[in-house]
Amino acid sequence: MIIMINGAFGSGKTSAAEALQPLIANSMIYDPEEIGYMLRKLLPENCREERERTDDFQDIDLWKNLTVKTAREVKQKYNKHLIVPMTIYKEENFNYIYNGLKEIDQDIHHFCLTATEETIYHRLAKRGDEYGGWQYQQAPKCVEAFKDEQFQTHIITDHLETREIIEIILKKMNRRGWNLIDDCDF
Repeated sequence: MIIMINGAFGSGKTSAAEALQPLIANSMIYDPEEIGYMLRKLLPENCREERERTDDFQDIDLWKNLTVKTAREVKQKYNKHLIVPMTIYKEENFNYIYNGLKEIDQDIHHFCLTATEETIYHRLAKRGDEYGGWQYQQAPKCVEAFKDEQFQTHIITDHLETREIIEIILKKMNRRGWNLIDDCDF
């Protein structure tokens, strides 16, 4: 099983993934941002194609390729359910990664945590991000992109605590045939 937790920076993805992981037996968090950080260090800007020379490692083609290939290797080697927290709002990247992960494991669940720009800005400030910094700049385009139906299942998180987000995810997965919630003690 693969559980993708998508959403804008500050929507609660990482907190939700960290809270969900102990509740899903034989699972681990697989964070594709780590691949992006590695590529940023590994590939100087002058080595990248012109269109890859941005401030977003998701514009590096190798990032989406390695995200899927690494997930495949991790699943094969360790046989764990993957919980994948990642902001993926660009349609091409989302489709490539979602379809690639689905080839690895047909049992894939995608949840998109949404919130208003105001909520996201408040959360970014609360966690200590620099006001006006990169994550703040991404908020408007993420909020707009995640309105698209391709990013279903939406979970509106403006007034939810992490525990409530996890309850919603588990209930939706129970409806899809997973018997998870009975074993969980919130």
